[in-house]
Amino acid sequence: MEKIVEILKEIRPECDWENTDDFIANGMLDSFDIIVLVTELESAYPISIDGSDILAENFSSLESIADLVRKSGGIV
Repeated sequence: MEKIVEILKEIRPECDWENTDDFIANGMLDSFDIIVLVTELESAYPISIDGSDILAENFSSLESIADLVRKSGGIV
């Protein structure tokens, strides 16, 4: 999880990623941020995230992002 938090802090350092339950609803991530996040996750975890998995609900919390990384073959 720490690596995911580090990546999120690089994208939006002003946000409190560890104490927020819905990144999308709270306006912390927009569509461009999600694309950047996908690129960073694929690099950090040597995975390939399927385009059909690039849905807002997969990026709404630390747990949902970690689940996506695991689903894509990464170890969190």
